[in-house]
Amino acid sequence: MTPAQSSLIDDVRARFGAKAAIVDRDAIAPWETDWRGKYHGHAPAILSPADRDEAAAIVAMAHATNVALVPQGGNTSMVGGATPPVDGSALILSTRRMNRIRSLDADAGLAVAEAGVILSNLHDAALAAGRRFPLTLGARGSATIGGLVSTNAGGTQVLRWGTMRGLVAGVEAVLPDGSLYEGLAALKKDNRGYDLNQLLIGAEGTLGLVTAATLRLAPAIHGRTVAWAGLDSPHAALTLLRRLQAATDAVESFEILSGDSLGRVLRHIPATRAPLASEHRWHVLIEAVAANADDEPPAALLERLLAPALAEGVAGDAVIAASEAQAEALWKIRESLPEAERAAGPASQHDVSVPVAAMPDFMIDAARTVEARFPGTTATAFGHLGDGNVHFHVRAPAGTSKEAWEEGDAPAATRLVHDLVVAAGGSISAEHGIGQMKRAELERLTPPARLAALRAVRHALDPAGLFNPGKLVT
Repeated sequence: MTPAQSSLIDDVRARFGAKAAIVDRDAIAPWETDWRGKYHGHAPAILSPADRDEAAAIVAMAHATNVALVPQGGNTSMVGGATPPVDGSALILSTRRMNRIRSLDADAGLAVAEAGVILSNLHDAALAAGRRFPLTLGARGSATIGGLVSTNAGGTQVLRWGTMRGLVAGVEAVLPDGSLYEGLAALKKDNRGYDLNQLLIGAEGTLGLVTAATLRLAPAIHGRTVAWAGLDSPHAALTLLRRLQAATDAVESFEILSGDSLGRVLRHIPATRAPLASEHRWHVLIEAVAANADDEPPAALLERLLAPALAEGVAGDAVIAASEAQAEALWKIRESLPEAERAAGPASQHDVSVPVAAMPDFMIDAARTVEARFPGTTATAFGHLGDGNVHFHVRAPAGTSKEAWEEGDAPAATRLVHDLVVAAGGSISAEHGIGQMKRAELERLTPPARLAALRAVRHALDPAGLFNPGKLVT
């Protein structure tokens, strides 16, 4: 611990109490490792303000003493974006105590939630008011609003509702010098120059600490239905998706996975079973909803729309969940894919996007290219076909240890995947962010003008580089 850090910790504890500066090593340790267990850092303390005013004061104190800070919410980053440096040169700045839903206006369809509000708690509060927040993901019981804003989170409902960038109507944040940016007003028109709200969304905590956000709510659903279909190819899946989108706006999720991926779930995840009696090379999970009682029931809608697809051979077979338990069982298969992939052995995971129309070819051709370049590997893509975002996994040859894979072909395989993504006009980070995991690849593959602009924005707001050092860009 440096003298400056020690002095800041003492001053924070004296001014705001012991809860505002945690120094107990046992309490700090769980927050020094990332969600995947890949990155491990060290922080002499966790600074934990209770509200925005405390947050602004603490950041101002850190700025005055040149102490670096790593903003952190639920610590669910998939790219090491909230892990402190290994050398102890930064303190964690936690938002977990800032966990109030300040307001929820059902008529306006808006909620103001502080950064530490857990996503599932916002879901519950919105439903109690007859509304819903239409973004969900596997980490909904841990992920916080501030982190979701800062990473422009996606999830399984992006197809209809978009990412956090489309669901955030306003942002409140403490900038790196300790000044408070107040942008919570949900203005439909505001032409006062650069949109600082949008600048903070997806900034990964490098431009300041998001302390609250105004979020758009959707009507609570009257009912939902989940269907599962087996198909021959991603091309057939995209054809089916286009048909559904042309016929209705009730489809909120459209997830794709291969037959091999389904097999890994069935082998490694207890209490799962194949949705269809017949085997298929590819599968899609579809969720449709009804906003009110006057809408066509989702089960009838999907049955009506899937029937011609089956008759014409676009899909080979399909089943529609007959109950909420069956719907959850189908979703369990999809949500268990990451766990099943981990259980199957060492692999390199890539969160990528390409234009939706190019996705079927990419899923097939990129897998073949990688497998040919690295004999013995197997490559599979699964995820959000309608968003142009899939999780592209390259599994090590059978019998390869995790250490041997990561020290051997894994880095080169990742570079190849990213090269193929860029060649297809895509992005090496669709929804997980850059963090520290992809920073070198961002620098390698980003056009000079864009990279220079990113660096200029960061340096303008944080010239000393005190906010989330080592993440995104430097």
